[in-house]
Amino acid sequence: MRSAMDKKWRTVPGLLALLGLVGLLSACDPQNISELEEGVSTEADVRERFGAPEAVWDGEDGAQIYEYNRQPAGHTNYMITIGPDGKMAALRQVLNPRTFAQVQAGMPMETVRRMLGKPMKITTYPLKRETHYDWRYFESPGVGESKVFTVVFDSDLRVISTMSTRDPDLDRGR
Repeated sequence: MRSAMDKKWRTVPGLLALLGLVGLLSACDPQNISELEEGVSTEADVRERFGAPEAVWDGEDGAQIYEYNRQPAGHTNYMITIGPDGKMAALRQVLNPRTFAQVQAGMPMETVRRMLGKPMKITTYPLKRETHYDWRYFESPGVGESKVFTVVFDSDLRVISTMSTRDPDLDRGR
């Protein structure tokens, strides 16, 4: 019979491999993006370069929005819009101060999730009746200090407040 410690160590190589894969995917993003052109590239082109999306959201006028998440290790989340004609209409990196400014008190969690993609971490504080969603990002694209944007939700999963802080993992030598 294997101990709990044995099980833990069997999963560490898998976790390291997954983190390495996320790093490789993030490193490939600039190359993949440079090979795509709005209004020209097709859904097949997007899937060939980025793979299957994390989520697919309904957009306006029959468009679909593909979410490509680079959390928890990365600093980006991409939303790629595929128009009803099957062509890429937009490619946006949504983890940035401009998008964060659109998050308003009272917004439902689902709306925030569609705007920002899957968070890096979700923490529930039962005594405070709050849930915090965190996303890691760079203040300036690809450079600068790593930060964390937090959206605080009430027990009905409606936005109470938002904040940005220095990435606490930087203090742990990450």
